[in-house]
Amino acid sequence: MEEQRQRAKPHKVMLDKRAHAMISGVQEVVSFDEKEVILETEQGTLTIKGEDLKVSRLTVEQGEVDIGGRMDSFVYSESRGRKAQGESFLGRLFK
Repeated sequence: MEEQRQRAKPHKVMLDKRAHAMISGVQEVVSFDEKEVILETEQGTLTIKGEDLKVSRLTVEQGEVDIGGRMDSFVYSESRGRKAQGESFLGRLFK
């Protein structure tokens, strides 16, 4: 796993006319549907919201994802790895 992270490209987001995004430095695709895509990246969890979203290309080995559709927002949050450290959802909610 550590070897795979070392080979991954640095995190970069390129957006073209809010209709096509190319993202590198992706460690995991957490979930996706036509309104929301959640990615675990080198810089934390990235949530993309919009309409008619489609993951058109996913290269796990290189950590690259291409997304099409109308993108309305890109929001970063702390990595979901905190759950593995033993902090519960309620603990994070009432901080």
